[in-house]
Amino acid sequence: MTRLTVSVQPRPYEAVIESGILTKVGNFLPELFADSFLASRQMFVVTVPRVRRRWGKVLTQSLTAAGFKPRLIDMPDGEPYKRLATVEKLAEKLAQSGADRSSVILALGGGVVGDVAGLLASLYMRGVDVVQIPTTVLAQVDASIGGKTGVNLRAGKNLLGTFHQPRAVLIDPDVLTSLPEREFRAGLYESIKCGVIGKPALFDFLSSTDAKRLRRNPAKLAWVIAESVKLKAEVVSSDERESGLRRVLNFGHTIGHALEAETGYRQFLHGEAVAWGMIAATNISVATDRIDHQAANRVTEAVLRLGPLPGVRVNGRSILHLLQTDKKTRNGKLHFVLPREIGRVEIASNVPDKVVLEAIDELKRVSKG
Repeated sequence: MTRLTVSVQPRPYEAVIESGILTKVGNFLPELFADSFLASRQMFVVTVPRVRRRWGKVLTQSLTAAGFKPRLIDMPDGEPYKRLATVEKLAEKLAQSGADRSSVILALGGGVVGDVAGLLASLYMRGVDVVQIPTTVLAQVDASIGGKTGVNLRAGKNLLGTFHQPRAVLIDPDVLTSLPEREFRAGLYESIKCGVIGKPALFDFLSSTDAKRLRRNPAKLAWVIAESVKLKAEVVSSDERESGLRRVLNFGHTIGHALEAETGYRQFLHGEAVAWGMIAATNISVATDRIDHQAANRVTEAVLRLGPLPGVRVNGRSILHLLQTDKKTRNGKLHFVLPREIGRVEIASNVPDKVVLEAIDELKRVSKG
């Protein structure tokens, strides 16, 4: 078992990584909450049908054995449903079920479930407790940590959201056995991101590891998850609300988010869009003399060797327009996270449009090859 503290105020919380923890959630909650009234609080599990069918019974049995009476609430599956309308429908279901301010929401699913259930928890009766139980690689290594919640607008990704820290994050690597190969691989791109940002040893490992082999090695997989969570916990603990350091976690996300929005959230999994975004950011870093070609090639090769990515077939000008509405645009200037070397990045706001367009054209060229 690995226990990592996310040191945010006024209430730090733990991310617990352990194989089989899903079968023990009912026993963990009293310890993590330290609440003598916890047994009387209503538990609502927000999930999607696919995850409920595979893991819902395991979780509810654990909760029931510990004396809780959980209720499962389904939401539609997929990025297109990461909208405010979904939050409203879930809130209506909570109200109809008698949820009150002492209720606890358990987010059982991937990044979309975590973002939507987190936003729901932050808004329902002005805020109820949420526990994140991520079931995808991407959610385990990144999305479940740090308290960011959000839904998409037509204008772009995650433009409506709040900061609402969970009471705990419970990570069970065993649930990843049910993931399709593509989803498993897509989550690893977020771990490559962590490596480039500040974990060179993690990057070195992933740059020479086969995803299929990693999936069959529980100890190494748990290490990858733990190292990724450590990086994010360290950054979030230093900058909870993204006023400075936390912005480095957006490496690959600037152009990645635009690719998702431009293609209607139907062509790329989030991690795949981030993968292309990391390559684009690295090419921008080369073009602006921030990183040498050898280090840049290592980043690009590490991303591409994980497996096939969907092709990039977008209009560069359309992507540029979407970038102007991105949350990372401040005072009219678009900010990019650009690598200087493996393990160090910087925030840049002086990237010419021409360089951005050239980076997008390069993605289109590489994806054809």
